[in-house]
Amino acid sequence: MSRDEELERGRASLAEEERLAQAETEAEAEFEDLDVDAPVVGILMGSKSDLETMQKAADELKARGIMHEVRVMSAHRDPETVAEYARNAHMRGIRVIIAGAGLSAALPGVVAAHTDLPVIGVPLSSRLSAMGGLDAILSIAQMPPGVPVACVGLDNAKNAAVLAARILAA
Repeated sequence: MSRDEELERGRASLAEEERLAQAETEAEAEFEDLDVDAPVVGILMGSKSDLETMQKAADELKARGIMHEVRVMSAHRDPETVAEYARNAHMRGIRVIIAGAGLSAALPGVVAAHTDLPVIGVPLSSRLSAMGGLDAILSIAQMPPGVPVACVGLDNAKNAAVLAARILAA
């Protein structure tokens, strides 16, 4: 093959790549305005017994028209499920995660360790919690550097939803 033929083949290849890139950009623009019912907020809790409190976050998001999903998964009993959820959340369209946990309150921190999405922790009280839920508050508020978790007040899942809405609007 001559040098001129190689150059011509290279130009044709480059032109094809540019055409495909343009088509992809046009397709992305068309899908941007597509209204899908995919959740943008994930609400997690470590136990079904936390549902009554965490339902307040779901109710607030619903009232604001923000699509969300509610899941029960334990950072202690099923850490791989939690890690997988956190790693894949962004890819599935989740933009903020609200995680409620009591006692050692590990769930928000474990989630934050496996995602770059904003994580809002809701410390939950229980009959087993130390000093009315102080253990959960400190476990969420005192995260190590590089693993940020926002922390709302004890049992205040509604405020977590309000904060999630503000993050989404920013």
